[in-house]
Amino acid sequence: MRALSDAEVLLELAEEASDEASAKEAEGQVSAIQKQLDDLEFKRMLSGELDGGGAIVQITSGAGGVDASDWAQMLMRMLIRFCDRKGWKVDVLEETPAEEAGIKQATFTVEGDYAYGLLKAENGVHRLVRVSPFDANGRRQTSFAAVTVTADIDDDIEVQINEVDLRIDTYRAGGAGGQHVNKTDSAVRITHMPTGIVVQCQNERSQHANKDKAFKLLRARLYDYELAKREAKAAEDAKARLKIEWGSQIRSYVLFPYQQVNDHRTEVKTSDVNGVLDGDLDDLIRTFLLQAANAQRN
Repeated sequence: MRALSDAEVLLELAEEASDEASAKEAEGQVSAIQKQLDDLEFKRMLSGELDGGGAIVQITSGAGGVDASDWAQMLMRMLIRFCDRKGWKVDVLEETPAEEAGIKQATFTVEGDYAYGLLKAENGVHRLVRVSPFDANGRRQTSFAAVTVTADIDDDIEVQINEVDLRIDTYRAGGAGGQHVNKTDSAVRITHMPTGIVVQCQNERSQHANKDKAFKLLRARLYDYELAKREAKAAEDAKARLKIEWGSQIRSYVLFPYQQVNDHRTEVKTSDVNGVLDGDLDDLIRTFLLQAANAQRN
């Protein structure tokens, strides 16, 4: 871009002449032009039909026993902290505790500009390597959890759902115990028989509210399923869940014997594991989305 080149030349001349006022003016021009370029790049990365809207995030523990359940809960915290940094609204729809620690599964919605466009970069299996806090012998443990991100589609997008294709089950919402545990069968699980897609919601007070949100989840999952078919992916690929174990991970988080996060899709590495687990995902997500956009353009 010529304007950027001209501003950089002006900045160099101002610095050589020790002209502080011109240097500040040139720096301002460079910053403004760089922001314009960043905005263009951002729009190019997130140009998908649904990228600008909200997202539905599901986290499922995989291989690794109690460590995997604990890791799933850590992943949930990481992603929610990332959303908090962006100023997005998060609504936890269901969270199924594991027997000893952590969670078996959780689902939450995210409302905010470009939530889906950014969070879709987290789709896949995440691998954790650490000294297990649940192993009395202090041995190293590898565990896995999967993140599934779908677009939270608008109500005006039509998805055909036939009642005869559904199995709707109600059950008592789980929790940590005590006076706040739901005493009625307010939780709702909906199974879409033709596709095998299962959704559930348990965090609302009434069965009616949980059913409404479960249907919203189902619509989004079915829309995503139809998109996959439209993009010439096999229906079985859309239904089958990736094995949450060795060889399928998109990113590794190593806490021992060294500290490193490695995104296997881009080979971006960072030693700031604590920062990443606290929701600092911008560099990892941006690099992946930019690489994907460039690959699609080529």
